[in-house]
Amino acid sequence: MSTVSYWTADLPAAVEWYSDFLGTKPYFERPGYAEFRIGDYQHELGLIDTRHAPAGHGIDPGGAILYWQVDDVEAARRRLLEKGATELEPLIDRGHGFITASVVDPFGNVLGIMRNPHYLEMLRSRTGS
Repeated sequence: MSTVSYWTADLPAAVEWYSDFLGTKPYFERPGYAEFRIGDYQHELGLIDTRHAPAGHGIDPGGAILYWQVDDVEAARRRLLEKGATELEPLIDRGHGFITASVVDPFGNVLGIMRNPHYLEMLRSRTGS
């Protein structure tokens, strides 16, 4: 796991609410996105403006996508599709080294996969490799 994303129609209010709840400010922000480090391993909680939600993705409870860090997003995506998953969102280069894709498994669960340079930086700093 690298990032859990929550959608919001009011990003400034969500950033304020989560900053208060978590006792910390986002460490990374750009238009439409704010990111916090949380937990013992400093996993990422991303707040994203609903305008960036994948087509057809609900924003009701349960609408979050948990992204798993992978070395090769395209290879992981291809393997998931070969195993019967269906594409929710194609491979997208989001800039700054972020690459994402998401699929729906045969049971209806959304799986997000990503290459996330912030996660990799943190992991290297903890493992020394």
